Amino acid sequence: MIVIGELINTSREGLEEAVKNRDVEFIQDLAKKQEEAGADYIDVNCGTLIKEEVEAMEWLVNTVQEVVDVPLCIDSPNPKALEVGLEAHEGKALVNSITAEEERFAETLEILKEHDARVVALVMDDDGMPNGAEDRIRVGKKLIEDLMKAGIAEGDIFVDPIIQPIGTDQAVGEHILDAVEEITREYEEVHITCGLSNISHGLPQRQLLNRTFVTLAMSRGLDSAIIDPLDPKIMALVTAAETLLGNDQYCAGYIKAAKSGKLDV
Repeated sequence: MIVIGELINTSREGLEEAVKNRDVEFIQDLAKKQEEAGADYIDVNCGTLIKEEVEAMEWLVNTVQEVVDVPLCIDSPNPKALEVGLEAHEGKALVNSITAEEERFAETLEILKEHDARVVALVMDDDGMPNGAEDRIRVGKKLIEDLMKAGIAEGDIFVDPIIQPIGTDQAVGEHILDAVEEITREYEEVHITCGLSNISHGLPQRQLLNRTFVTLAMSRGLDSAIIDPLDPKIMALVTAAETLLGNDQYCAGYIKAAKSGKLDV
């Protein structure tokens, strides 16, 4: 399971102020804690700082990379912010995101190829947000095919089926699971990721829904998620699910996590 740590995002409480004030200690401490908790990527998103996003992104990438060894997920719909973030990044980054919208696809693709980055592909096109599983599958497959034709390796593509709140559509969970299963069946090397917490938006006891949904989605092929790695219960569930799904040879990961106390939740 590829865990993308979601906590360095200026839409979260206290983060916008920390980035505006260039609070190095606060940002670096949050980055280190996520890496130590098991994050494979650290997401950096300063999209709420519309007028200074480009400058803030460059500062964030440099600041975070000083203290972590894992790569970053450069998270922005702004091509200029993506460009400066990737220029500052050392090694192979993950870009969040590209869509099937014609203009955005062309613009983002050029940046991806220039910097040899991996990419999150949101299943959205010029018709807007997806409706149901079939729409997600159709747009997802188009994105995969178009990216591969352009030279992006299959294993560098992370399809995001766009999770919407279950509170506004009781069928959305089933739609996501069906789309994940179909896409992974056809494209074995493509990763499936998601902004997991969207599923519980607006409902009480959100963590219960998030934790339950991640295990359901993993059973259908989800192998990545943008989550809070400092939630020990969801990380323990991810570890257990990996083992039960046969993705943990000789249960080595589970045993290691148990010995280190990460399953004592």
